[in-house]
Amino acid sequence: MSSGASVLFDAPGPKARLRNHVYSVLVAVAVAAAVWVLYRGFADKGQFTAEKWKPFLEAEVWSTYLLPGLRGTIVAALLSIVLALILGMIFGVLRLSDHRAVRWVAGAVVEVARAIPVLILMIFLFAVYSDYDLFKSDDLALAAVVTALTIYNGSVIAEIVRAGIRSLPKGQTEAAVALGMRKGQLMRLVLLPQAITAMLPALVSQMVVALKDSALGYQITYVEIVRSGQQLGAAEQNTVPALMIIAVIMIALNSALTQVATKLEQRLRARKRGKGAGAVVAADSIITDAAPGVDIGTKP
Repeated sequence: MSSGASVLFDAPGPKARLRNHVYSVLVAVAVAAAVWVLYRGFADKGQFTAEKWKPFLEAEVWSTYLLPGLRGTIVAALLSIVLALILGMIFGVLRLSDHRAVRWVAGAVVEVARAIPVLILMIFLFAVYSDYDLFKSDDLALAAVVTALTIYNGSVIAEIVRAGIRSLPKGQTEAAVALGMRKGQLMRLVLLPQAITAMLPALVSQMVVALKDSALGYQITYVEIVRSGQQLGAAEQNTVPALMIIAVIMIALNSALTQVATKLEQRLRARKRGKGAGAVVAADSIITDAAPGVDIGTKP
């Protein structure tokens, strides 16, 4: 076997390499053509004129619209991420309980939470909180957004934690039982710390989902970056440029979180290699958005 061959497939020959290069060029040309058509369409509608983009050079526009919206997005995302981590840890452990009734109840809660669309849950909770005056009027939208994101992402994190614990070698459990550890000690001192460390990149990836889903709060009047962009577009008559700026901001936030996940994975892999321990489970090796009812686990 040649040095360029893969364990999964043979190395491409001269004709295959030439064909792959041709396909790559064709795809690049098609993408460039699509971008050009899109650009010309916007340009013909006057979306790239100086008047449309001049408001973004004014500090008042940022302080009135964009920065408050960005703050709302970050606040909702941070609160929901912290609460979802706590909720996910609890239900992830409960789903592994020795008591069948506890497993069934925890499993039913997780499956129902994963089945409900986040937007519908936000609207429902906003209506409930409004009818029963559970929060101040200024905090109703934030409470509904955070609660909905916590319920959904907490249920997904519960499956991540359960998959992480199940992925550990059985020898860990057998050794702890042989030492006389109780189930609570085994979970708290042996299994859970290792599982959380291994699943950390996947958990950070789920945080990206929570950050993106916070944009759904604009439907219930929550002041976040998308709603602020729409208000700015209506005020300045530049809706398309405003949404473009919002898209760039959201891409930057999500890219930053993705980089954090990548760095964490690299550091964990390096530390595990140094200690001779098991390999870290990669962020993309866990299915975090499977259909409800599907048993989530590590990929083979």
